[in-house]
Amino acid sequence: MLFFHHVFLFVKNNVKQLQRKWPSLPLLFLFPIIMVGLSAYIVLSFFVPEDNKTIHVGLIDHDQSRETTMVIELIEESSQLNNFIQLEAMSSKEAKQALKNNNLSAYITFPENFTDNLYNGTPVTLDIIGNPTKPIESFLARELIDSVSRHIKTAQANILTINFYAQQLEMDEETRNDFLFKKFTEFVFYTLGKDKILDEEMLTNNAASSPVKYYGLGGLFIIITVWLLTFYSILTREDEAQMKNRMRLYNVTHTNQLVAKIIVSWLATIFFTSIIFCGFITLFDIQLFFSDYRKIAILIFIYSFVFLLGLAIIEVILTAPKIRLLTQTLYTGILLLVSGAIVPTLYYPIYVQDILPYSFAYQAFHWLQEIILNNRVYVDYLPLALYLIISALIFLGLSTWKERVSQ
Repeated sequence: MLFFHHVFLFVKNNVKQLQRKWPSLPLLFLFPIIMVGLSAYIVLSFFVPEDNKTIHVGLIDHDQSRETTMVIELIEESSQLNNFIQLEAMSSKEAKQALKNNNLSAYITFPENFTDNLYNGTPVTLDIIGNPTKPIESFLARELIDSVSRHIKTAQANILTINFYAQQLEMDEETRNDFLFKKFTEFVFYTLGKDKILDEEMLTNNAASSPVKYYGLGGLFIIITVWLLTFYSILTREDEAQMKNRMRLYNVTHTNQLVAKIIVSWLATIFFTSIIFCGFITLFDIQLFFSDYRKIAILIFIYSFVFLLGLAIIEVILTAPKIRLLTQTLYTGILLLVSGAIVPTLYYPIYVQDILPYSFAYQAFHWLQEIILNNRVYVDYLPLALYLIISALIFLGLSTWKERVSQ
């Protein structure tokens, strides 16, 4: 009972300490939001294209065969390319004039004898003329052509194999050409339609499918973590050795102060988090059930306690204030990196991804994603609960041992 009595006294003292600093609390509330918001704006302005900015690419057919006509029509009408790249069939004269007037980013040319070369095994290439005033758009058009060229090479290999065996049969040239055209058509339809088939079975990558919501949730996670570190650092006070000895005479231990600091930091962060979370779900128009709010609250509660226990363990181990603060900052940065809030974990090497689930920050952010972005019903609290128990035991063990050594 004496332990909890001392903890309660220090909690009251820490609350009063925060009340005395109330003019700086709004700045403390806004600073992480402004920092994360500006960083996100800078990154998105570089990497996210404008919705109304479409890259126009022309298609020129010098071969005028039924194969190239079909391919151009399919590419032109393909819904997979119309989001950012709009392709339009036109004549060579029209393409050159449009490029000169800056109405085209590039144009692609199907050369003469394209079909004959395709069937006879002669290497086929597609020519691309870019717009020198639009280098980035021209580069994207080139990437598109590289992808189409790979499909054409694969189609040519298949057609040559079929043509080789078809020549062994008693089949006239016209029938054989019709047969090859049929196989070419089947392959083109499969190539342009296979991505839609795979979309029904592939796992969702939130960082690519809904990047704004993903990075918005990541920003919220970063803000919560920064608040935890900031409140903990504000409440950290260096007592002189004489004061520490006087406290020991009244059976007041450093553990009492650390526990009180964890509780106050946790309560202050939860209060601020409840405010910003309401703004988050309103801004991104996220629909959640009452049970989802309960799960999210439990995840944030456990994550915050485990994180604060980690800060307290570092404070117990390291006594030098500057080294301790540096270590706590590095600890925070590493946890944010491995959580996926800054860089999606999908982009890490495989051997790194295999060890990420052992991080409590990864577990917390992963399950927040599952609930908020993927509408997941089930949540596995066991890993985070184990981390909470282990962290608490390590903290109590180290702090008790440190108290006995100091005596």
